[in-house]
Amino acid sequence: MACAISASTVSTAAGSRTARARSFVARAAAEYDLPLVGNKAPDFAAEAVFDQEFINVKLSDYIGKKYVILFFYPLDFTFVCPTEITAFSDRHEEFEKINTEILGVSVDSVFSHLAWVQTERKSGGLGDLKYPLVSDVTKSISKSFGVLIPDQGIALRGLFIIDKEGVIQHSTINNLGIGRSVDETLRTLQALQYVQENPDEVCPAGWKPGEKSMKPDPKGSKEYFAAI
Repeated sequence: MACAISASTVSTAAGSRTARARSFVARAAAEYDLPLVGNKAPDFAAEAVFDQEFINVKLSDYIGKKYVILFFYPLDFTFVCPTEITAFSDRHEEFEKINTEILGVSVDSVFSHLAWVQTERKSGGLGDLKYPLVSDVTKSISKSFGVLIPDQGIALRGLFIIDKEGVIQHSTINNLGIGRSVDETLRTLQALQYVQENPDEVCPAGWKPGEKSMKPDPKGSKEYFAAI
């Protein structure tokens, strides 16, 4: 899709190379149908199941406090879903150590969530989980995050990393039959936190904590390429 750029925009960009080189965070305008990444996450308040109890969860309650991994899955009592949900639960402590909460969401009721949690893993259940499962029976949360399949009434496997300011910094959406990677989610979160703590640096492909980062300018980037 072509983009129209005015002469004044070109002139401004040409005269502001230093400022442009340091701007590596997308801030999309808050208009309809623009990408969610770079925008505030749509807020929601909903019932959830945690520690075999019904609780209330409000996304904006985490602003200023924690990063959030928000992931959607199609339905309870299915097949790929429990492998993802339990994998995140088994690794919850690693996310907790870096000030991050995990929230799972589906269109099922809290009663379905509770029944699934109370079912043993060896029988296709979840067992106790270390994070809440949110109920999106109205499908409004799935719709607001752009993952709802309207004619099926279920969500695609969307995953969003939301920073402490409530801004979506990363998203992935898988089709129904493709499970997600906890390792890659954690790595991406660590990279996000690193660049937010070191705004004059960026993380190259596959970056992990302790590895060399990159300066986002012609001279600084050469130092990285010379070292690899």
